[in-house]
Amino acid sequence: MRPMQYYPLIQTEDVVGTSSFYQRHFGFRPMFESDWYVHLQSVAEPSVNLAVLKHDHETIPAEARGVTQGVILTFEVEDVDAEDARLRAEGVSVVSKLRSEDHGQRHAIYRDPNGIMIDVITPIPPAPEFQADYAAEALPA
Repeated sequence: MRPMQYYPLIQTEDVVGTSSFYQRHFGFRPMFESDWYVHLQSVAEPSVNLAVLKHDHETIPAEARGVTQGVILTFEVEDVDAEDARLRAEGVSVVSKLRSEDHGQRHAIYRDPNGIMIDVITPIPPAPEFQADYAAEALPA
């Protein structure tokens, strides 16, 4: 398989509200918009996409309708401290406060209107005990 694009799809009861949340707080714009589905694209980085789908839409297999467990969206950004200040000022719900991790991330976790967690990260140099876990080309500097 050679994927042409990859994007997560959020199932929700409130397509309009969820789409608006990601547009307002995370810089997305709609590329397709209907009452049951919205395809969003990052204004800053067009290769970053996200979809929002009505939770009970007929295209979803019956056993998967409304299931949103086990998903954390991750956005890697240049300056997580600045994004954290902006998101807090905008009133976005914080699940886990901004912190640096020994494994090589500085991040905070927020919650969208559906309860989905959003991990906003900036790579940082990892502690020595984690450096060997990285492929050489992926080691944050």
